[in-house]
Amino acid sequence: MSSAHEVVEKKVSWLGVWIAAVISIGGLVEILPLYLSNEVTTPAPGVKPYGALALEGRDIYVREGCYNCHSQMIRPLRAETERYGHYSVAGESVYDHPFQFGSKRTGPDLARVGGRYSDEWHRAHLLNPRDVVPESNMPSYVWLADAPIDAAGTPDKMRALRKIGVPYTDEDIVGAEDAVRGKTDLDALVAYLQGLGTASKNW
Repeated sequence: MSSAHEVVEKKVSWLGVWIAAVISIGGLVEILPLYLSNEVTTPAPGVKPYGALALEGRDIYVREGCYNCHSQMIRPLRAETERYGHYSVAGESVYDHPFQFGSKRTGPDLARVGGRYSDEWHRAHLLNPRDVVPESNMPSYVWLADAPIDAAGTPDKMRALRKIGVPYTDEDIVGAEDAVRGKTDLDALVAYLQGLGTASKNW
């Protein structure tokens, strides 16, 4: 008579069930406590939901794959904090769905890039990175300057985010369309970058 161990090893379906069960239990043990932690669910001082233009810029950041080369997570190590500033805290990302921590740094970390350079610098850097950083291997994003934002879609994005806990007010949503009308993808991406990490100046 086969033992239970042999049955699980020889029957792929049973093996799959047990693997799924173990991963589910492990996931609950790792993830559930985070949802109950105030550090993870409470915004850090000064952290606010993205404005309409920055919200559109964040979507462009994700769409263009910027997270593939730029992390947004400063580790609590001296080499990191001396270069980039205060280490990242969980409360900074409560309104990010999904968060953009990342781990690969072909380019520098962007967690504290807001306010470090002017809007004009960012525009030049996005349109032709080598104009401001000669050794850069970042691609150019020239099409962003000519791509208008679909203003009609912005309120819907904010309504969807409000359903999962982002505290947008009715006033925010009503004014969203006007806030992005006539703006380009480049304007939005610059607005997003200029907001990154600015709350940490209050700590």
